[in-house]
Amino acid sequence: MRAETAVAPSLARIAPQSGTSFKLRAGDLLRVYDPLGEQVADLFAFKDGDPACSLSSGRSIDYAGKIYLSTGAVLYANDSRAMFTIVADTVGRHDFLLTPCSQEMFEKLYHWQGHHPSCFENLCCAFEPHGIRPQQISTTFNIFMNVAVDADGAVRVLPPTSRPGDCIELRAEMDLVCGLTACSAEQSNNGAFKPIDYSVVHAAGPSA
Repeated sequence: MRAETAVAPSLARIAPQSGTSFKLRAGDLLRVYDPLGEQVADLFAFKDGDPACSLSSGRSIDYAGKIYLSTGAVLYANDSRAMFTIVADTVGRHDFLLTPCSQEMFEKLYHWQGHHPSCFENLCCAFEPHGIRPQQISTTFNIFMNVAVDADGAVRVLPPTSRPGDCIELRAEMDLVCGLTACSAEQSNNGAFKPIDYSVVHAAGPSA
């Protein structure tokens, strides 16, 4: 056994209105960038090898005591184990209330006719090779999404406050299978669709 040093990350790009999946090991750093500004990225995750353990909006908000999570906040799984810690954040405003956009959402809220790309569809496709079913995907951590909550409880989706080059960095607290999208909802992205960049910095640790 020997210890490896951290590997310098290279940026990967998620095309507009699409998604991808990848694995993280405990201690790895996931950096998500908004290269052009005002673009949301939906993040969801499962414990690698145990898809019954998944990211939980409810647990995370409950334990944080607030709905806006930024640097220092922990994102928890449905069994109350820590999944991610936000270690850096140049934006400070993300959403953990709303589910990923879906075909049904476009039809119900916007009376859309015909197919519309969606984060839910893209996550389903991204997770399928890992044996994860659509029913297992729940509320995503909506990176860079700007959702305001009024005094009467009404929610409003506003343009993201992220600017070109803004970034959030999350440390994996367990081995994970992750799905990440470049959001497909017009309202979430101020009317335009743009790419999302990400990189993974692998933690130093034992290797065969």
